[in-house]
Amino acid sequence: MAPPTELLARPERSSAPGSRAMGRLVAVGLLGIALALLGERLLALRNRLKASREVESVDLPHCHLIKGIEAGSEDIDILPNGLAFFSVGLKFPGLHSFAPDKPGGILMMDLKEEKPRARELRISRGFDLASFNPHGISTFIDNDDTVYLFVVNHPEFKNTVEIFKFEEAENSLLHLKTVKHELLPSVNDITAVGPAHFYATNDHYFSDPFLKYLETYLNLHWANVVYYSPNEVKVVAEGFDSANGINISPDDKYIYVADILAHEIHVLEKHTNMNLTQLKVLELDTLVDNLSIDPSSGDIWVGCHPNGQKLFVYDPNNPPSSEVLRIQNILSEKPTVTTVYANNGSVLQGSSVASVYDGKLLIGTLYHRALYCEL
Repeated sequence: MAPPTELLARPERSSAPGSRAMGRLVAVGLLGIALALLGERLLALRNRLKASREVESVDLPHCHLIKGIEAGSEDIDILPNGLAFFSVGLKFPGLHSFAPDKPGGILMMDLKEEKPRARELRISRGFDLASFNPHGISTFIDNDDTVYLFVVNHPEFKNTVEIFKFEEAENSLLHLKTVKHELLPSVNDITAVGPAHFYATNDHYFSDPFLKYLETYLNLHWANVVYYSPNEVKVVAEGFDSANGINISPDDKYIYVADILAHEIHVLEKHTNMNLTQLKVLELDTLVDNLSIDPSSGDIWVGCHPNGQKLFVYDPNNPPSSEVLRIQNILSEKPTVTTVYANNGSVLQGSSVASVYDGKLLIGTLYHRALYCEL
């Protein structure tokens, strides 16, 4: 006969395997839920990136690549006199670059010339050219005809807005001010509304690269639009997946914002206190980047990425494609959306902006070439 202590111990030994089995079952269940959520987030991200989309070519007959632009012209802005500014050489973590060791710059092209060519503008002494990493740009003409150029800059992958005065006679930029602010943690694009006043998009809420990735992966919709002036800085619109291009209507009544991963353009009404209220949203079937406005018609020209996965996972044998849309009558019930140009990457990779002037079209890219076309 077994001692009483052994009889008491046997039930304890027999219950241990059951506890371990239950623990393993819970662990497997939690792992299954985590994998399911991971798969769902990956699928959602692929859909937001339009990872399966291919583009059919739409050619323009009179186009040529612009000499001197080899490593991107992310944004373009054109003055009423036909002088076009190019933001070139953007570098960003995880983004391909054809000139990783060369700082960025600002180029200018006179579209009134018979054979216009791009020239780099000199920048005044004292500005750190070695770390110049320009992104979105915008011009503003003051009442005294002074031209200001606003440039989103990422020196050492930080976030600033640089304000320059354009000195046409010297083909140069005089640096006036560097703007930094806690409400500008991840600036993408900008539209100037005064000599030191602007609206800017934050494509992410965070500035840290890992937190940015997590924010995108989880689709948090924390991106926003900020109004900046020397006297006031405030968030004026929020809830975007990834706020990107921004511009203003010719009558100064509306602000247009591209939400690149949501494939949308938001129309926001501007108020006297500079606050914005949403008026409508135009849904598209592509990743919308920078927005340019034709001042004569009010049409919106958009540089787009048909397939965002190709843009961020660069393969020279399967490069990112390009697409340019023209949007007419965006305030109407049914705006007209026309594909003006599309290419599979054989000519132009990763179009980010399209700007028009007097029958001429300029198409810039995130990190590739730039195209000049006669419409």
